Amino acid sequence: MMKATAKKWILSLCFLFISAMGVAQEQAEMADVMRSNGKIYVVVAVLMVVLMGLIFYVIALDKKIRKLEKNSDIKS
Repeated sequence: MMKATAKKWILSLCFLFISAMGVAQEQAEMADVMRSNGKIYVVVAVLMVVLMGLIFYVIALDKKIRKLEKNSDIKS
């Protein structure tokens, strides 16, 4: 069962990167201005922190739900 979950994650990441490459082909003035000012790195860092926080929250929530399901199966 773990292998199927890992395959889903890998496939999802591949699709995400493929779609990101398609969007990245366009040139944006705002990105050039932010890159020249050095602010693009701040934006990327903030986005990464937010995404990592969401991922950790979902993983922690999944662990709690599995624990509750396991405890409810024993009582039933």
